[in-house]
Amino acid sequence: MDAHPGPAPKPVPLLERLLPAGAPATAAEIVAGLGIAGQPAAGRPRVMLNMISSADGRATLDGRSGALSDRADRTLFHALRSAVDAVLVGAGTARAEHYGRIVPDAARRAERLRHGLGEEPLACIVSARLELSREEVPLFGEPAARVVILTASQESLPASAAHVDYIRAARAGSLDLSAALAELGERFAVRSVLCEGGPHLAWELLAGGLLDELFLSLSPKLAGGEDTAGGGLRILAGAELEPPVELELLGVLRSGSHLFLRYGVAARERVSRETIDSSSLAS
Repeated sequence: MDAHPGPAPKPVPLLERLLPAGAPATAAEIVAGLGIAGQPAAGRPRVMLNMISSADGRATLDGRSGALSDRADRTLFHALRSAVDAVLVGAGTARAEHYGRIVPDAARRAERLRHGLGEEPLACIVSARLELSREEVPLFGEPAARVVILTASQESLPASAAHVDYIRAARAGSLDLSAALAELGERFAVRSVLCEGGPHLAWELLAGGLLDELFLSLSPKLAGGEDTAGGGLRILAGAELEPPVELELLGVLRSGSHLFLRYGVAARERVSRETIDSSSLAS
């Protein structure tokens, strides 16, 4: 007797291309056409930020971003990861989102190799206190994982299954993110970096003049709530930027009521070290 077939795989969602206009396409097809890999900025890798927000500006619900997402957003999330040399995240977000292997799908890893990239991006974590455990961040239990810790600390994490390197770039006791990114490019041949937050790290990149592009998923939800104990964070958490940073709209995608916006970030002077320190990651 023939075995009962399992459920049919769900079709890959197509995204409507509103700007520039075009035929619907998969996230992988769209990202492949962006040419985001291999475009280093002057003196450092090209840095892109991928964040999600509710319609009223919330970056998380109950401390995590998953409740704001949908299937189309997740496919775009993984397609962007698959196109870059490194994924950058703050320690708090790595803990809250229980970060695991960056590209767990073997087919995606093989596709990266066919396009001349490493099997998967470097997993880069910004951490001040090095409070990172395998229980909170399963990535450290992956023998195939390659992790780079960006920190001002001279301490090291306990040995783990993952291969862990350190970039120690300090200025006045705090992480010099600009120097750390430059070293990331030089030591590890990283040309493109995708930052996945959280809001404090996103603010520091923007305030430091280190951000080139923003991918913003706009979730069709209204959440309300105040920013108490980080429970209502927006995509940026830090001092008010004076003047505000100008964005250039480069693309718009749509899936149902969910919008996906791509912005170029205008160049800006770095804010003072004192201002950055006052909103430091401390994580």
